[in-house]
This record gives sequence, C-alpha cells and structure tokens, in this order.
Amino acid sequence: MPSGFGSSSYYDRQSRQSPALIRARKPYIFKNAIVGSAVASFAIGVYIYTIRAIGQDEFDDVKVPDAPSQRAK
Repeated sequence: MPSGFGSSSYYDRQSRQSPALIRARKPYIFKNAIVGSAVASFAIGVYIYTIRAIGQDEFDDVKVPDAPSQRAK
C-alpha cells in the first residue's frame, strides 16, 4: 500500500498526480487563479490602506503625563 494517500487512484506510488487528476482539475485552473488573485489583491489593498491610515495620525490629542517627580531622601 503506498504511503500518504492510501489507495487513491489520483496519485501513483511516487505521490505524483495521475493523468486522471490533471484532467479533473483542468477546468478549474483559470477560475481558481482569478479568484486567488482577487483575494490576494483585496488583502494587500486592505493592508496598504491600513498602514497609510495609521501613518497619518499625529497623536496630538493624546495627553502625555509629566515625568514623575523624585522624592527627596
């Protein structure tokens, strides 16, 4: 019994794709590439937008407390 994939007919003994698996996946290659590109573009766009939005903040409205005073010994 080959290791890894059990008795699957889609992989041979060297764990390579069989011609049947390549034929089964062929109709979806282009669609998956388009959807994957769209998801990656959206994620990168959100990341860039977030970094730019945070970079514009000046933090002028944040009050910084004075340094603590030292007690005399």
